[in-house]
Amino acid sequence: MPAIVIKNVSFNYSSLAKRPALDNVSLQIAAGSFVGIVGHTGSGKSTLVSLIDGLGRPTSGQIQVGDVTVNAQSSMTDLAKLRQHVGYVFQFPEQQLFAETVGQDIAFGPTNLGWSADRVQAAVQEALKLVDLPAAFADRSPFALSGGQMRRVAIAGVLAMHPAILILDEPTAGLDAAATHRLMANIARLHAAGTTILLITHQMDQVAQYADQVVVMNRGQLVKSESPWEIFADPAFLAANHLNVPPAVAMSHQLRDAGVSIDPALSIASLADQLAVKLGGESGE
Repeated sequence: MPAIVIKNVSFNYSSLAKRPALDNVSLQIAAGSFVGIVGHTGSGKSTLVSLIDGLGRPTSGQIQVGDVTVNAQSSMTDLAKLRQHVGYVFQFPEQQLFAETVGQDIAFGPTNLGWSADRVQAAVQEALKLVDLPAAFADRSPFALSGGQMRRVAIAGVLAMHPAILILDEPTAGLDAAATHRLMANIARLHAAGTTILLITHQMDQVAQYADQVVVMNRGQLVKSESPWEIFADPAFLAANHLNVPPAVAMSHQLRDAGVSIDPALSIASLADQLAVKLGGESGE
């Protein structure tokens, strides 16, 4: 069953704009899927997910999330109902931390939903566990943490409200390699537990490794929505849409061009496994 159905959605920020930010976009996203949303700056990807989160109304068309449908005539109440299904982690979410303790920051959203104190505290502990932080962090100041830990606290604040759909806008921007790996592993675990993930990123290696659907936006239009294999198998398409080739895919093509018989790989780990098998077989002959 689809978690999100977008039908003929267009959006204009201003009647004076030369072109719409979104132009007649139709898309379905299955429940429990991991979707990479990619495109160069200004392609419309952030506008698209902001409408999915109910941060605005489409100029035309409609968006259905769960049992809530919004269109140009929808009320603020309708948009608020839509946001009950969706958690949105903005780029550099740690800049929005404000409370004296990590626990207070994570508890802010659930408290505003009117949950009981016991339920809020349980949600705080569960959210800390989901982002791989010790329970004792609840009593620490968020501003005494590392950048990667602050990012995870900010994400925990969204997860504490138990969204069925999680939108992440460049979640690893500014993080070092170790923090990036930990954060993406946490996101992958959330997906494995059934959360629908929408990932906006310029990191094509993350899309190739984790996504099962890739949505390509360009100049406000949906250009293509296919599996990672189909998207990344066409270097000319990637170049036309200002997208980089993932390192594992590029290396696969280089090896094939050099005469090495190998299947295209979407991750370095997959490529390494193939090479290990091949080299092991050759050494044993």
